[in-house]
Amino acid sequence: MHRLTSRRLIGSVIFFILLLGTHPSSAQDTCNLRISLLTCSPGEELYSTFGHTAIRVTDRSTGTDIVYNYGTFDFDDPHFYTKFVRGNLPYYLSQETFPDFVEAYRQDNRSVSEQLLDLSCVEKTGLQEALFTNMQEINRAYKYDYLFDNCTTRARDMILRNSPPRLKISSIIGPEAVTFRDHIHIYLDRGNQFWSKLGIDILLGSKLDRPMTNEEATFLPDFLEKSMDSTFAGSRPLIASKIMISTNTTSLIGMTPWWRRPRTLLWSVLLAYIVIALLPFSRRKRIMNFADALLFLIIGLLGSLLLFLWTGTDQYFFSYNYNLLWAWPTHFIAAFLLHRNTTLLRRYFLLSCILTLITLAGWKVLPQQLHPDLTPIIILLAWRSFRRAFS
Repeated sequence: MHRLTSRRLIGSVIFFILLLGTHPSSAQDTCNLRISLLTCSPGEELYSTFGHTAIRVTDRSTGTDIVYNYGTFDFDDPHFYTKFVRGNLPYYLSQETFPDFVEAYRQDNRSVSEQLLDLSCVEKTGLQEALFTNMQEINRAYKYDYLFDNCTTRARDMILRNSPPRLKISSIIGPEAVTFRDHIHIYLDRGNQFWSKLGIDILLGSKLDRPMTNEEATFLPDFLEKSMDSTFAGSRPLIASKIMISTNTTSLIGMTPWWRRPRTLLWSVLLAYIVIALLPFSRRKRIMNFADALLFLIIGLLGSLLLFLWTGTDQYFFSYNYNLLWAWPTHFIAAFLLHRNTTLLRRYFLLSCILTLITLAGWKVLPQQLHPDLTPIIILLAWRSFRRAFS
């Protein structure tokens, strides 16, 4: 009897020691929750160029498989465009079933990868409850910020707040200085979004040109995925496993022909001006006057838009836009005064010529990366301003 009791005691001690030494991930099967990060590949449209991120929660106790998506907005809002431009468009947390979510991306021929989080039951329960709280009507909306508070950063912060403390995250951007604009260009070039790249480089100011930190780089889904792959809780990876749920079979994005790219069109505009200026015909002066009025009108409207985005919206990355060195809002007024040819107007165009040439000369040292396809337009502005100053 004593020997049997001793054996039971020793067996209980060994079992207890083994239980204490069990790796947390091996105990996950006892928890009814399975939580993972979903990363969706970029699509063909501009809004999908950078990919997408969502959180998947599978609860075996209730038989539910839900995807939580922070990238939802109300397109039917009657003030949609006004709110969007001013930076006041609210985004929402929404939920849908996992099969519906994946099917939508399959139809768009976009891949979906899944990273299973290696969390304890307490941490997974806390994450699920936090998502439940966020889904309440009073909490669902948030003020969207393209760089620092978007559908990807929301998912990132939700996971990290409910993960083990003192996480170690390896660098994913390398030792060289990489700016937000550099990151955005990678995706736009990959998607052949040449016109969108030109528009973004014109509209978004110098705030986009500062180097990012490792954490800031995760505002993009692909970089968050890489960051999660290199995150550890002590010596244990935060990601237990990774699988590809849906794979895109073919590329939807074809190469844009050279003749449809901004560079071709803008150099063609400059060439057309030169041809008109050199050809001897009776109506040349009238045509050049009309072309100059149209040029300065368009540039003036563009400058007015840049000034409004800087001063009239809440989006800080529209501020300090150095494209205003050549895109003067006042050119809009000057376009209607070309026929007067007054001394004041000639001095105005002389100043425009000088500042435009300074912009061109200091292109590489400005604190903002200007788009190289703008070169012919800036040359054209300097030339036409010079001609108007001494006509």
